[in-house]
Formats: sequence, C-alpha cells, structure tokens
Amino acid sequence: MPEEELAARVADVLAVDAADFRERAQADAAVIKDAVEEGVFDNPQAIVGLEYEFYAVKADDCALRRVPRRLLELIGFEKELGLHNAEMTTSPQPLNAPGLAAQESEVKARLQTALDVTNSERMRLVSDALWTLPPEGEAAGTYLTDSVERTATAPDGTERAIRIATNMSDSARYHAMANTEQADAAGMRIEAPNVSVQGDTVMPESLITSIQPHYQVAHAPDLPEYFNYALRVAGPLLALGVNSPFFPVDLYDDDASADDILRDAWMEHRISIFETVLNDPTTGEGKVRFPHDLETVDEAIDRVADDDTIVPMPVAPGERFDDQFPHFSRKHGTYWRWVRPVFGGPTRSAANARIEFRPIPAQPTVRDSIAFLAAFAGLMESLTRLEHPVIELDWQLARGNFYAAMVDGLEADLTWITNDGKETTDSLALYEDLLAHAEDGLTNRGLSEEDAAKYLYPLRRRVRQEVTPADWKREQVRSALDDGADLDDAIATMQREYVSRQSETLLEGSFADWIGE
Repeated sequence: MPEEELAARVADVLAVDAADFRERAQADAAVIKDAVEEGVFDNPQAIVGLEYEFYAVKADDCALRRVPRRLLELIGFEKELGLHNAEMTTSPQPLNAPGLAAQESEVKARLQTALDVTNSERMRLVSDALWTLPPEGEAAGTYLTDSVERTATAPDGTERAIRIATNMSDSARYHAMANTEQADAAGMRIEAPNVSVQGDTVMPESLITSIQPHYQVAHAPDLPEYFNYALRVAGPLLALGVNSPFFPVDLYDDDASADDILRDAWMEHRISIFETVLNDPTTGEGKVRFPHDLETVDEAIDRVADDDTIVPMPVAPGERFDDQFPHFSRKHGTYWRWVRPVFGGPTRSAANARIEFRPIPAQPTVRDSIAFLAAFAGLMESLTRLEHPVIELDWQLARGNFYAAMVDGLEADLTWITNDGKETTDSLALYEDLLAHAEDGLTNRGLSEEDAAKYLYPLRRRVRQEVTPADWKREQVRSALDDGADLDDAIATMQREYVSRQSETLLEGSFADWIGE
C-alpha cells in the first residue's frame, strides 16, 4: 500500500473520539455481562486453540526477509507487525485425544504447504523467539527504527503529519500507535542488558515471535479460577520455554564486550522487549504486564473495558455474534497482559470465554509447541478439578517467578506449592508435580497414559537434561567464542545452526533430538 494512502487511513483512525469509544466499550461490557449470565458463553467441554508466529529468512544464509503480501495470502497465513512476520491460527478443537491430534495435524499440514511455497521463493519460515540476523545489507537498528513522515488530511479537513514505519505491515492500527495523543504511553524503545534502542514507532516489537495457547472454559463464570491458576503456572512454563538470549549484534552497546553480553544475557528477552516497547517508562505498571488475580468474571470484563485506550479504532458493522460488542472487541486488541481473558465467537452457539496464555516464545519445533499447548490445557483441567493448593501461592511470588524465569530460565529460583500443600523452591519437585498434573488433566480428558506422556515428553526431557533452547543458544555462542570467533560470527553461526537443525526436525522431531541423551 502506498505510504500516502496508509497515512490517510491512519488519519481516519486518529479522528475517532477517544471518550466516545471508551463509553461504547463500557456499554459493550454490559452486553457481555448479560450474555454471561444467560449462559451464552458456556460450552459443553473445554476447547483448545493455538496462535503460532513465524519470521522469514533467506534460505541460503538465514538473513531476515520480508514476506510478500501475495505470498501470505497464498499460504493462508496472517500478517503480523513486521513485514517479515507471518502468523497461523488453528481451528478450535475439543480438549480430547482427537482434538489435540487435530491441532498438531493442522499445524503440520498448513506449515508444510507454507514451507513448500516459500522454498520456491528461496525463503524459509522460522519458528524462533527473536531473530538475530538482519536483512542482507541492512543493520537491524535501521530496519527496526526507519520511518518516514507523510501529510494526510483528516476527515475534518485539517492536515497533520503522520509517522509511518518503513518495515511495518500496512495495518492502520499498528501505525496509529505512534501518532495518537497517547503515543507517549508507549515507550517505543528496547531496554535490556547491554542494549538500548529508541524508535519512534512500535516497530522494534517485531523482533519477537511467540506461540499463544488458548483454553476455553466450559462455564464462563468459572473463568477467574482458571485465570488465577494460569498465573501460577506462567513462571514455571516460561522457564521451560525460554528461547531468546541474544539480540542482533548491532543493537548491543558499543562498549559491551562479548563476555559482558554472554554473562548478562537474559534467557527470554522477548518479555522485556514487549514491555519496554509498549509501556511508558515514566509511569507505573504499564499496559503490558503480569496481571493481578481475578475474583469475578465481571471484573475480567471490566478490566478490558476500563483499560487505557491508545488507539480508538473505528468500528464497522458486522454479522458475527461478537459484532454485538464491537468496541469492546477492538479495545481488547490493545489489552496487553501476559495472561488475558477473551470473550468472543462468530455465532451465539460458538460464543466462548477463554484464556489466552501469552508468555511462551516460539519454539524450535511443532512438537515442542504442541507440548506447551497440551501442558497448559492439562494443567487447567487438573489444577481446577483437584483444587490444587498452588492457588494459595501469594500473587507476588507468582509474579516474581515469572520475571525470574525471564532472566534465568530453568536456573531461576522459583517458588511452588506441591500437591501435599508444602511450599518448595526445589526445581525437580516443582516440575514433577506440575507435569504430573498436566498429564492427569490430559488423561482425565480421555487421552491414554501413553499419548499424554508423548505430548509432555519434550518438556520432561528439558527438565531432566536441564537444557532449554536458550541454554542451547548460549552454549553455541560460548563455544564459537572459545574457538576464536568474534561476537558477530558467533551469533551468526548459532543462528544458522538453529535454522539448520530446525529444517530437519520442525515437522517430525523435537528439541529433544538436538540435545541427545
């Protein structure tokens, strides 16, 4: 889309009255509350789904590549923030043996097609938490921060300057974030050990990709109980999944040595990137944060409706069921929490209340990604049914677990309450209890013990071997540095080896194949 046309669309977005938008979202919240009370969002059983993000690279040297929009349409993927991004969303399925198998089969089928098509373009889609090799001939810092200013005429006839990120997808919502009166509420920067990047759009967020398991609760008023358990498992599951210890080399501070970078690297920089790009550094918690416990489903609905509005998007009429509360749904798009409630559905019969679990970065293989979907769903089933005592873990400790996992991965000091009610910081005791309950939840939904164990095997191997994808990356870089490589070559060598191993295991293997016995 030409920049001038995109700027005009952004100007239309900016013309939406923020106060009116907020009032309409709050009115929509009342509609949802009434529907919850009527049982509209209830389902006969739990249902699962998955959002899966990728980035594209050149097939020969793994340099980042922009994905042509026509190619996205051809492979049935959706655009995400950056021109290099692509996202797949699976069809919701019941949480049972055929449902989980369908989730995995759909991901593999669609991804295989996408890989075949992109290969003909000498391109590859990569499942990874943070890209480190910029486009050929470009610096990562320039790619992430390059923007232009265009003049657009607002609906009232006034002209205004619109900032357009050069390498961002042509979604007016994304670009509007840098042009609203509330733009200062987004930091548009990256702050991490030995890294400091300042942009003038939210494009730096496009460094990161994730998987997002969804779990639809059977009875909407019970959502807070599931939500609060999800907060308790967020830290431990994040610690198992960490996958982004390194940045593109040109983003590191000039005075940072390779030893500094290796020593100070956090295991999941994706968490801090999302927070610092979108949060105002001068205020308190920010919009991207670890949320507080919920007491009622009405509170969950109110939190979305009352959240600070950055982009009051225009709303077009539609025929879907959730078009009955369109302003609320639009507002939800910028309700950024690491665990968040969702209320929606295309029809009244398909309406659902679900939990979107956002801490997990993109994983090395499909099997690893499905392992996290199965583990999260199994935990939601088992912990709530058995009234597991970890619900009594203080919220501050649950939050502390989350950010400790971000920094140290499996080496983090995490606090847990085991099934016998005892508080522990022993990692093996924590994961023995957590994965046992994940398996219990799956078998209770009709999976055989063998199938449940198969889904969770990649995660058990990480615990047993004490190795995560982030650990593997760090060891690859350390080994290259020890062999005399400079940091640039060490990170490039690691990244190419990651893509090479993934090309062999993405569809049929797992990260466990990378780490041996």
